[in-house]
Amino acid sequence: MDKEKQERLAKAGWSVGNAEDFLELTPEEAAYIELKLTLAQNLRAERQNNQLTQEELARLLKSSQSRVAKMEAGDPSVSLDLLIRGLFALGKTPRDLSRLLAQT
Repeated sequence: MDKEKQERLAKAGWSVGNAEDFLELTPEEAAYIELKLTLAQNLRAERQNNQLTQEELARLLKSSQSRVAKMEAGDPSVSLDLLIRGLFALGKTPRDLSRLLAQT
């Protein structure tokens, strides 16, 4: 949200916050969610860069297309392990992942 809109809402009596405040997340919980979302977004980008469909990635992972869709959407039922395995299946290395995580 841009600063001008925030100011207008504040003047109208609205409180502007973020999801972390609204959900009363601890810093650790917020960091975990951010990590999962970063991995999920990178998984989708790498799959597309490799010109693979969700179904093709699912075959590499011995999983299903719907599971890959959940992985890319950051679904809470998806483990960090599965996201990392997916990135490795797409050719990412541990060093690539450490660089990615250092950016979060």
